[in-house]
Amino acid sequence: MKERIMTGWTFTRCLYLLMGVVIIIQSLMAKQMMGVVFGGYLASMGLFAFGCASGSCFSGIRKMSDNQKPNDNNIDVDFEEVKTK
Repeated sequence: MKERIMTGWTFTRCLYLLMGVVIIIQSLMAKQMMGVVFGGYLASMGLFAFGCASGSCFSGIRKMSDNQKPNDNNIDVDFEEVKTK
């Protein structure tokens, strides 16, 4: 858990944390508890790197370790034209 909090900080992750903290402060000043819950969710996403703050929200990109190489198997494909009558 400590490693997850201390490493892998990106701009997006910092932005989520900052937005969450700002929303929490503004919501407390306005006495809006739903805003505190929403801000807490955003701040925890940034702090603990889960969800979209971890960088894997929409992309299916898998992080490779240093000893893995990308798949370089290029296969030549021959296409054949099919004519209709």
